[in-house]
Amino acid sequence: MTVPPVESRAPRLTSKLQGFGSTIFAEMTALANETGSINLGQGFPDYDGPSAVLDAAVEAIRSGQNQYPPGPGVLVLREAIAEHQQRFWGLDYDPSLEILVTAGATEALAGALLGLLETGDEVALLEPMYDSYQACIALAGAVTRPVLLRPPSYDLDPDEFRAAITPKTRAILLNTPHNPTGAVLSDEQLRVVAEIAVERDLIVISDEVYEHLTYDGVVHRSIATLPGMRERTLVISSGGKTFNTTGWKVGWICGPAPLVAAARAAKQFLTYVSSGPFQPAIAVGLRLPDSYFRDLADDLQVKRDLLMTGLVEAGFEVFRPRGTYFVTVDIRPVDPTGDGDAFCRSLPERCGVVGIPNVVFYDRAHRAEGRHLVRFAFCKRSESIHEAVTRLKGLS
Repeated sequence: MTVPPVESRAPRLTSKLQGFGSTIFAEMTALANETGSINLGQGFPDYDGPSAVLDAAVEAIRSGQNQYPPGPGVLVLREAIAEHQQRFWGLDYDPSLEILVTAGATEALAGALLGLLETGDEVALLEPMYDSYQACIALAGAVTRPVLLRPPSYDLDPDEFRAAITPKTRAILLNTPHNPTGAVLSDEQLRVVAEIAVERDLIVISDEVYEHLTYDGVVHRSIATLPGMRERTLVISSGGKTFNTTGWKVGWICGPAPLVAAARAAKQFLTYVSSGPFQPAIAVGLRLPDSYFRDLADDLQVKRDLLMTGLVEAGFEVFRPRGTYFVTVDIRPVDPTGDGDAFCRSLPERCGVVGIPNVVFYDRAHRAEGRHLVRFAFCKRSESIHEAVTRLKGLS
């Protein structure tokens, strides 16, 4: 006698991830591919990075560097990261104990959060926020305490930030230059965060992946350079944004040895190691001359201005980013419903362009703040941007 299977009523997804489905980036990129649309949604360039970096990866592959790299990362990359941090930000790190190579900045964030947070801990962070932040905090059993940044300037309000800190706060998760808004925290705003961190003995996890992408004379500053901060800060970055190699997934963590060790304890059970032949190639990139980094920002500033001008002409209210490679717009002058999610999902069929609805970057309690906002990426060839804005102008 065959017994029919009993249908389980228990949810298959852990309660920690209830509400976290597939990422909006995967959804919108798939939609772009299905419709042949210009993808101004997911933040990856449609052109290659510097030939010296690409050639170094090919050489590493051909020379047999294709097996497991060392757990902390290959030494040549850790040394290059240390040199980079000193060269640009004046920060000294020991490559053997204070630098950890990861599978992109996303894994660096996951390792730091899983390795440092206890169940019930609270994390203060800026909102809107990159979507993996909430998911990783949830996986750690911790709680987000978001602090809203509001357009048009997206400045940090010191009083609101201080109000988010409670006796349960364990860490501050900082992101500057800030995705998705393009805000770059000023020295004054960084000092506010640093003073609170020191006063309350908090760990700071600083996501600085857009460190070289700032515009209009604005200069990025790492919070780890402020008094009392190096010993309590994990600085996270990656080579993907700086060298147009987002698919290589080479990131890193720099910080005091005990904090890096905590992140490594979690990270080793996520991917163990990754990106073997790409690690020495990113080391080559980090040692490129200063002119490369200046030219990178100058080129992206031209593309930012090109996209911003086109979006204004298409009728959107546009908020000027000072960093990253994203522009946020208010769609209500073009779409009075102000439903950014519906707008983005209809856009490929209407005009062959893909954007990202900013509502996904907000806590559920604050979704109304981002409902009418949409993010477009300008890390694309000028021809792609020209064509995209031409299509968007056709909406009106």
